[in-house]
Amino acid sequence: MFAPLIHILPLATILRTRLLPVEGKIIIGIGQKVNPTDTVAEAVVGRKHLVVDVAQKLNIPQRDVPRFIKVKKGQQVSKEEVLAETPGLFGKDVLSPAAGTIVAIGSGKIVIETGGAIFELRAGIPGVIAQTIGTRGVVIRATGGLIQGVWGNGKLDYGTMQSLMEGPDELFDPTRIDVSLRGTILLGGHVESQKVFQNATDLAVRGLIVTSMNPALLQAALQVPFPVLVLEGFGRRPMTPATYKLLSTNVKRDISLNAEMPNRHSPLARQETSLRPEVFIPLPVSQEPPEPRQVETFAPGQPVRVMFLSKPARHGTIVQLRPMALLPNGLQASAAEVRLETGEQILAPLTNLEVVG
Repeated sequence: MFAPLIHILPLATILRTRLLPVEGKIIIGIGQKVNPTDTVAEAVVGRKHLVVDVAQKLNIPQRDVPRFIKVKKGQQVSKEEVLAETPGLFGKDVLSPAAGTIVAIGSGKIVIETGGAIFELRAGIPGVIAQTIGTRGVVIRATGGLIQGVWGNGKLDYGTMQSLMEGPDELFDPTRIDVSLRGTILLGGHVESQKVFQNATDLAVRGLIVTSMNPALLQAALQVPFPVLVLEGFGRRPMTPATYKLLSTNVKRDISLNAEMPNRHSPLARQETSLRPEVFIPLPVSQEPPEPRQVETFAPGQPVRVMFLSKPARHGTIVQLRPMALLPNGLQASAAEVRLETGEQILAPLTNLEVVG
């Protein structure tokens, strides 16, 4: 049985895909180094097409329209500029309903493309361009620490991480967010109060990494202007020891916080370990470490995270696989005997296990 993977790695080589929302232009080459704020591709988004029925407005047959057209395909026009007109004392004219570009003329109609703004796709992480994906995006290769979470609010940023945590199981105290933390990414505990998001917004922080969150605050988290990453889940849960150790030992480093929730069904999305929101800690290396495994199957000796809705996540090691076992709730399912870090041994369904690696 294939196992879900979650990565908590002090050092790894990762490949991350950055995609434009529409076709555009790649402005950086393979092998080029990039910083998180560098633009790697751009596209025009938000364009609309207006169809002007010239034949109808002039009350003439379609075959006669070309004689009265005053513009050409590719021409830029301003609002109320004359597109077509008939001569004479009682002649009529057709004006452009908006500023734009003429993209088609035919069948008695003119099509005008309006609006549109330049969307700049940022690298998001420091690394090297490993591949370009047509006119849609790039793949960036980078090395550093990697910590993946369970939920993000869809945003991405880069900045210095500061911690407000003294231990892995504590509340995020909103009163501790002060002006000295402006422009940083904050590491905090369980979020129980919307005041955390209010204070963070008021002081212009660049992101929040939180242990867990009250599910009633989901909408508030979606509305803030910076990325929010939830590491362990909803309802109060402690940060797992491995995650806490890796993050707390890298405080004051610059990190990439990617709280985007990738579209697993997109044909252009790379079906890889980036299908989780994550924290990436760029680190210098003398020799490039290996890439994380992309696919894993359950096996004895594997480190796993045991996930139950009613309990905090616990870490342990698979001792033995049980193809069909009778669970405490009376159901039969594929399961594993797991020795927890506390020494306790439990029987857990495979559907409740994630391989850590």
